[in-house]
Amino acid sequence: MFDFKTSGTCSRMIHIDAENGIIRRVVFDGGCTGNTQGVARLVEGMAVEEAIRRLKGIECRGGTSCPDQLALALIAMQEQQK
Repeated sequence: MFDFKTSGTCSRMIHIDAENGIIRRVVFDGGCTGNTQGVARLVEGMAVEEAIRRLKGIECRGGTSCPDQLALALIAMQEQQK
């Protein structure tokens, strides 16, 4: 499980479980429950690279969003695995 502290969003932390480049589970701490649960379920089973491509750069307020923070978390997770 990879834990990522978010910045600039209502969510405070994102927990990611991925295996062989595929996202298995995502859990957000905080944020808009319906939206974060929806994003988490949509990326389950998706390739990490595809999720980054789709989510990176989505803005809500302050130049970021929960989906954008998830993309940044996935990038950080990849960097840590190198």
